[in-house]
Amino acid sequence: MAAAAAASRKRPAPEEPHPPATAAKKRARYSFSKIDDYEMLEELGEGTFGVVARARHRRTGETVAVKWIRCGVSGGPDLDAVVRESGCLAACRGHPSVVQIRDVASDESTGDLYLVTEFVGPCLRDWLTRPLSEDVARDFMAQLLSAAARMHAAPLIHRDIKPENILVSAGCDLKICDFGCATPAKRPGKPYPEPLVGTLQYCAPEQLMGDRCYGTAVDMWALGCVMAELLVGAPLFSADTEEEMLEQIKELRDRIADVGLEAIDDDLLELSPAGREVLAGLLRFEPGERLSAREALDHRWFKEEAESPSAAKAEFPGFVPLFSAA
Repeated sequence: MAAAAAASRKRPAPEEPHPPATAAKKRARYSFSKIDDYEMLEELGEGTFGVVARARHRRTGETVAVKWIRCGVSGGPDLDAVVRESGCLAACRGHPSVVQIRDVASDESTGDLYLVTEFVGPCLRDWLTRPLSEDVARDFMAQLLSAAARMHAAPLIHRDIKPENILVSAGCDLKICDFGCATPAKRPGKPYPEPLVGTLQYCAPEQLMGDRCYGTAVDMWALGCVMAELLVGAPLFSADTEEEMLEQIKELRDRIADVGLEAIDDDLLELSPAGREVLAGLLRFEPGERLSAREALDHRWFKEEAESPSAAKAEFPGFVPLFSAA
């Protein structure tokens, strides 16, 4: 099992060409708030098309996260892409493990748009500094699988699940965020217009082999990579190219075929047989054999009572969020 960290290579979904001028009238149906309603407090990180900042709503005082989408920048997303992302977020409204959308605001002077969501805390990539116990990993995976079940029932596919897109609250609750690559799921056999989308080390083998008719199973593969990372404390794969990545995945597939579930035991010394079954089920090479979110949640690993139901705070007694709500 490759455990070395590798630089993430995110592949944003290419956008459709800007619609002709005759389609401009259709855009009048969108009504946005003003970004001046929010006071920007600090920059949290750089995204594909802009920055993410912590802000405060001037009237309510609520602390929020604002994703700045530079629509005026060449190669940036158009209005339809913003509407798609906000629509995917809205489809999961109310789920405790999906970041909640608050608003879509605009800057009339620049044409830039801003997705406003609840403020949660640091991303899992920054939070995870060492391997977690099986009990805590099971609790975290239950949250993430529940979010996936909600997304896939919508039906939509996130297509970029990774530790950078999972936020951790001060109470150790997880929330999937950044739906910039998300898209409504298509009918089986109908291709997506984009080439490879997502982040290399979390892309499913069918995506790497050029399949453009994939389904929700690509998210399940990514969750398998996240589960391994929770237990090992480092990324499962370390490839820097699509060819190397597919080769590492095939090596893992062949090891499992040769020696069974013990093939993924090298770095997961204390993982129970039930836990190995879930991990192997998420990392099945063939998408049709991969566990769905609901199937994974129904597995005995989540039914067995853990010795300590939620040990996240006990394992990190000195944990302080990188960004505290003001």
